[in-house]
Amino acid sequence: MPSEPAITLVRAEQLTANAPYAYAAVTAPGRLVFTAGACPLDADGATVAVGDVAGQAQQVMANLVVALQAAGAQLTDVVKTTVYVASSQQADLGAAWDVVRAAFGEHDAPSTLLGVTVLGYDDQLVEVEAIAIRREADAT
Repeated sequence: MPSEPAITLVRAEQLTANAPYAYAAVTAPGRLVFTAGACPLDADGATVAVGDVAGQAQQVMANLVVALQAAGAQLTDVVKTTVYVASSQQADLGAAWDVVRAAFGEHDAPSTLLGVTVLGYDDQLVEVEAIAIRREADAT
């Protein structure tokens, strides 16, 4: 009998198929979820809210929610995030953080907030990756 793969890559149908990577990965026995960096892309793969850090952060968090759901998790299952902002201005980092923090509500998981030089997509300013855990009942 074949064994279950150690890693299952998750691709969310609601997110653009143009991304050259899976949106999340779940490890055997199916509890840990590692997301790719959620990007400010619409379903067609176009960058939204060009020039608007907060607007992009809103799309990023919406996309992160979809990726987590596709992997059997939700924001309250997140163990840690890393937030990347393509800016050297602390005000821009703060604008992105305000949106990310609001999306998590009272679930204040540890996070790292970084200013970086450039991100992978044209006009991209914000990216958020997460590590989450699926609840025992949801793990398969």
